[in-house]
Amino acid sequence: MIHPTAIVDPGARLADDVEVGPFTVIGPDVEIGAGSVIGPHVVIKGPTVLGKRTRIFQFASVGEDCQDKKYNGEPTRLVMGDDNVIREGVTLHRGTVQDRSETTIGSRNLFMAYVHVGHDCVIGDDCILANQVTLAGHVHVGDFAIIGGLSAVHQFCHFGTHAMAGGGSIITKDTPAYVMINGSPAAAHGLNLVGLKRRGFSSEAIRSLNESYKLVYRQGLTVDQALGEIRSRFSLPETEVFAASIESSTRGITR
Repeated sequence: MIHPTAIVDPGARLADDVEVGPFTVIGPDVEIGAGSVIGPHVVIKGPTVLGKRTRIFQFASVGEDCQDKKYNGEPTRLVMGDDNVIREGVTLHRGTVQDRSETTIGSRNLFMAYVHVGHDCVIGDDCILANQVTLAGHVHVGDFAIIGGLSAVHQFCHFGTHAMAGGGSIITKDTPAYVMINGSPAAAHGLNLVGLKRRGFSSEAIRSLNESYKLVYRQGLTVDQALGEIRSRFSLPETEVFAASIESSTRGITR
């Protein structure tokens, strides 16, 4: 299953059925789960763990040293879950000891062509990062997030679960859960209603989230006042996720 022109270090641990394409280089301390297909001209550097059924297309660079000037060769890691798709030219960097020493990516994510995920990022499950999305270091992305092509996310930003950014967005602040943003600099444009309906959110949850959004963005309240109103009016898990994503912000939220 390994092409004769591929170079796989003896210290790499590949499941028996992993396919490796021509001219690919896999270094030591790389682990690749069963059912994975690694295309041609891919470079994978460890310590890196790739889960089951990982699909990597040509010219991707996975687990390389990060671009942080403080990095001094420490054995940091990249860890990914199952069923991730990594398209052409994607770059995924390992972590730094100044943070968690690990870049962590969940399962069932799609990284379209030329996406960059910087050091120490944490990405959840079922996310889509469209072509040429760039995540700086220490960015956190929640489950089911969608970031449109050519968007850039500033370091240490949090992008909430089920949130969506339109193409070309410049994101310098935290994006609350369920919110849709767009622009340069990015601004909030309501809830990600299409995404919520597609994922089966109840009418009650969507209605409560819409009212919660208005309290934060339309009523002229301070953030603390808006959060107090949300928690006094609504008791759904979805509204608490929305409130908590705002409450935990350290960079301020996209307005």
